[in-house]
Formats: sequence, C-alpha cells, structure tokens
Amino acid sequence: MLKATSVSNSVIKRLPRYYRFLGDLQTKGLSRISSKELSKRMGLTASQIRQDLNCFGEFGQQGYGYNIELLRDEIGKILGLQTSKKAILIGAGHMGRALTMHFDMSEKGFNLIGIFDKKPSLSGQTIQDLPIHGMDRLDEFCRENKPHIAILCIPKESAHDVTETLVKLGVKGFWNFSHYDLSVDFPDIIVENVHLSDSLMTLCYNVTHNE
Repeated sequence: MLKATSVSNSVIKRLPRYYRFLGDLQTKGLSRISSKELSKRMGLTASQIRQDLNCFGEFGQQGYGYNIELLRDEIGKILGLQTSKKAILIGAGHMGRALTMHFDMSEKGFNLIGIFDKKPSLSGQTIQDLPIHGMDRLDEFCRENKPHIAILCIPKESAHDVTETLVKLGVKGFWNFSHYDLSVDFPDIIVENVHLSDSLMTLCYNVTHNE
C-alpha cells in the first residue's frame, strides 16, 4: 500500500464517497459490480475509478468486476476506519450538540471521549451520556486520555488560542468548524475545515448561473 503522502488529495477525498456508495449497494443485496456500472452510479468515468483504486493495490478481476463487500472493507482499512481514534469536542453549543446527538462518529473511525465548553452554566450537563467539562479541565483530561483529534465548534476568535493549547497537549488532527484557517499558524497539524457558508454560497452560484 502506498503512503498517504504519495496519493493526491483529490483521490483521498473520493474514498469516502466510494465507501458510501458501496455500502448502499450492499444494502440492496448486490455482491459484485463492474467499474463501468459503478461509474454510471457515481457520475465518474470507469477509468477514473480504476486509477483511484490502483493507487492502493489491485482490487478488481478482469471479466468479474469488484466484489462489493471486499472492496468496501479494503477502502475502510485504507481510510483507517477499523481503528477507533479518540476525539474530543470543544464547544457544546448548537453545532456541537447537533454533531454529538445526530452524527455517529464511531462508524467513521472516531470515539468521542470528552466534551468541553467555557460556559460555567453548561458544566456538568450531559450530551449522549458524556458530561460537559469546563475548559479548566482540558489540560488534565488530555494528558490522561491522549485524544488524537479535536472537533472545534467554537467562535473564530477563540480558535487560535484553543488550538495552540491542544497542539501543545499532543492533539494531531482537527475537524474545524470555527471558520478560522488553522493551517496558517499551525502548518504541521492535520486539519479538515468545514465551511457550511462556503458550501451554501457555491450552491447559490450554481443556481444563479444555471438559470
């Protein structure tokens, strides 16, 4: 298997989509599929699918196609979903609560182990049986539990200082909803930025120019 650094980011970003589509096919009772048929369902070319998968090994058979269950399992291993990585949530407001209550992180390779918020009124409350801690407990908790990633659901103006603290505590990855570009000040960390407003504006552009 190739190292992740030798695979383009565009290929990596398509892997979850393959995983999701193959899961849908499994629920429909299908056991195998050709790259041509998969390309029709996903809106990609068969050549693109073969090139993407060839970055990680040989998965299909000439004249047979892909075994859906085996291919999905292999993509899950490539994504690292078989090992549960520890995550903490910073910010127990509306966004943080929604993620905790309605998004199953365990199916995506992460186990949420701690929730933190700066508001004293939230301390001691629970979300999905996890207690909300004050930020004063962050240092001790991270040293004891060594989380791999932090989910930031905090205001933009708070993101730098919180991230600086977490980096010093050994957190390596960030799922960032803060709209603050962490990679500028912290170039060595792994960041996945989520800009809901950018997505909505992109939709607005496409609707506008398609009329």
